[in-house]
Amino acid sequence: MLLPGMDGSGDLFAGFIAALGAEVDTIVVSYPCAPALAYVGLTDYARAQLPLDRPFVLIGESFSGPVAIALAASKPPGMIGLVLCCTFARNPRPLLAPLKPLVGVLPMWSSLTPLIAPFLLGFGAPVALRKALRGALDKVPPARLRLRLKEVMVVDYTGRAQAISVPVLYLQATRDWIVPASAARLLASLCADWRLVALPGPHLLLQSVPEQAASAINTFAARLAAERTQ
Repeated sequence: MLLPGMDGSGDLFAGFIAALGAEVDTIVVSYPCAPALAYVGLTDYARAQLPLDRPFVLIGESFSGPVAIALAASKPPGMIGLVLCCTFARNPRPLLAPLKPLVGVLPMWSSLTPLIAPFLLGFGAPVALRKALRGALDKVPPARLRLRLKEVMVVDYTGRAQAISVPVLYLQATRDWIVPASAARLLASLCADWRLVALPGPHLLLQSVPEQAASAINTFAARLAAERTQ
């Protein structure tokens, strides 16, 4: 089950899902267009879509890390593992927290995608990937992006992370300019069953190196499945 990044659409998962393989059944959560939901509301929305008839691994990307952490902490039936990709349990850039009052006036137009794409996709990203990012952001009203950024600036789910009992895999991008390595180190100190895989790439890791990310996650999921049969 895949929880999307800041855009909330799940559209950017297409290449990663293909890399997972046709035999892997996937559920992509697309957050609702209206109303604009904070982390609590998004968690409830995602919870309603959890599969009830089979074991599953939950994947939380970037913005959705706190949603995935909250769900895992509640110990839903069938959940056997958690994958966190380039994400955090609390504000990964605490020095920026005092700037929260200014978020309301930040320009969040999708026309600015060429300026932010290098921070998300790295320099020299394929044109198709940059177009996909622009298309995903085109669907999100600026006010919703501002709300989500404000949520990131105040979130602190460290207590919930300590309540996670399933194995956790963290995918870390070696060239992540958005979420620093300290976010992974904090989670490592909170989660009892933890492993980290560092992959060469930018913040949008699942989109930039889908084959490598899919391989790491499939290996993780296969190990969990094998342990269930022992």
